[in-house]
Amino acid sequence: MSGEQVRDGGVGADDLPEIDGEWPLRRLLTEVVGSGPKTADDMRYEQAREAFARVLVGDPDDATLGAFLLANRWKESTPAELAGFVDAMRERSVVAATPDADPVDCGGNYDGKKKTAVLGVATGLVAAAAGTPVVAHSGPSLPAKHGTTYGDVLAELGVPTGVDPAASAAMTDEVGFGFYAQSRFNPVVHDLRETRESVGVRTSVNTVETLANPADATVHFGSFYHLSYAERIAGTVRESAELPFERVVMAQGMEGYDDVRPGTTRVAEWEAESGTEGGRIEDDGVETADFGADFEREELRVDDLPADSARVTEEVLMGERDGAFADAVALNAGFRIYAGDADSVGEGVERARDVLADGSAAKRLDALRAFEP
Repeated sequence: MSGEQVRDGGVGADDLPEIDGEWPLRRLLTEVVGSGPKTADDMRYEQAREAFARVLVGDPDDATLGAFLLANRWKESTPAELAGFVDAMRERSVVAATPDADPVDCGGNYDGKKKTAVLGVATGLVAAAAGTPVVAHSGPSLPAKHGTTYGDVLAELGVPTGVDPAASAAMTDEVGFGFYAQSRFNPVVHDLRETRESVGVRTSVNTVETLANPADATVHFGSFYHLSYAERIAGTVRESAELPFERVVMAQGMEGYDDVRPGTTRVAEWEAESGTEGGRIEDDGVETADFGADFEREELRVDDLPADSARVTEEVLMGERDGAFADAVALNAGFRIYAGDADSVGEGVERARDVLADGSAAKRLDALRAFEP
């Protein structure tokens, strides 16, 4: 049934059971992760899962939590550690609502973008029109960038963003594109915002929240700058006991977001059935100009990111704007379609251009605006 609740919502740290374990964060800091980037040890999966479970029940004081987050940033979290964090989050905070469709999960970094238009809403609607449902999730912007996110663009378009997860699942089935708000589907992690603002830099939480997977999708699409990050994400999915992802597709993105950069771009893929040890991935390079997307990222710069990104979404989908923005939307929709069910990125881009040309994408925007929770 669309909107099936996998876990009760509205949970706060005070409502969660206490942790029965041997590794409070102070002990982990002094004995494992806190001795500095050259001498610190890595946590085992079980230690990491217990540690983040403690974070979610409000066990550590703010100073200890901040020190723990920074220590893990300095030494760089391993896939096993990230998997432990993700699984604690999925168990204790995430309210998953599963649509009938099996969408592509897009969890762009929650700190958003500062320079170029956010294209994810437009590309998600184009992919939906081409037969590939997509879900996105975010919250109010975070350190370090405090940029514009999916939710900001949707708000500018007049789309309700604070709906509960069941309504988000229904939106996915009705429109083909669904948005899940972190405050509603991942409330305990959302409540860590004050401490994260105090820390002021990206931490492991920035990574794991993008993998929250509120729709229980089997495919994840994301971005990376260095290939090692894509390998870490694939390894996290492989090590996780809670994530249902069977396929991960990632491309080099702009500003750390899931908008694919133009030019020479690397694409990384991992599939559970491939049995690749350690979460290693297959990677290759593509030339976006080969798909008719021959533009520079500077052409995608805008001044007022939320308003201008919404305007770009409207104009491209309505067929009122061509050039770099239209090509970028087709390109990014093509990658999402490929992650879902196309045989190649090129096929995905062709399908994206078809639905832009015949008006199907514009109808998906109309359906999104007409959606009533």
